[in-house]
Amino acid sequence: MSTAESAVQATVSPLLRDALSFEAPYVVERLVKDRVVGEPGEGRELLAEILRYLVLCELNRDVVVGMYSARVDEAWHAFILYTTEYTDFCMRFFGRYVGHAPKNAPRAGPHDHRDRRELTFDEFRERYQDAFAEPLPDVWYDVRSIVPARRVFNDSAPNMTVTQHDSIAELIDDGGTVILSANAIAYDALRFIAQTGAFYVRELPGGLTDDEKVNLIRTLTSWGLLRVAP
Repeated sequence: MSTAESAVQATVSPLLRDALSFEAPYVVERLVKDRVVGEPGEGRELLAEILRYLVLCELNRDVVVGMYSARVDEAWHAFILYTTEYTDFCMRFFGRYVGHAPKNAPRAGPHDHRDRRELTFDEFRERYQDAFAEPLPDVWYDVRSIVPARRVFNDSAPNMTVTQHDSIAELIDDGGTVILSANAIAYDALRFIAQTGAFYVRELPGGLTDDEKVNLIRTLTSWGLLRVAP
């Protein structure tokens, strides 16, 4: 038995350990079919993380455990669409139905959050590591999932504008504030971003390399200007 497995056994009850190993191939198949993931292995990773998330919520019922990843949240949503299977899972392992609130925490009733504070992301990360004896994996950091094939959303399009002065291109919000200044080689890409509500990173026009496209989108996403599609 590994050190991590021993630590999980020390913090998680046998019943909840069984929840962590629950198999739901139908969820993985749906994630592939809906193009949330590119292949089954990635789908199984997302399923494993939603199982860990639900167990972590059960271990921390005195607080609200927020949902911090759009992609893990999509796996939760895919699971809950199988109403009978999801309900049986919840009742078997938690003794209650855990409702889904997108990008939020589960709750059993309309006033369930009233007297509980919500964990910060740093607290969530610490409790995850304490429970499972492993660092929070990259799948929880949506910005790290950005690759040329990743789709992103710009909820502010088409309210952004782009200007170019000499060798500098500037992305400007609807209030006239400069959001980003970059080399003029990024002008076409920034103009595309400003005007497009949803796109794949690889679609950025102009002379940027794939690495430069990824870095640009990661920067704008980390600032909250774009969001990663599930």
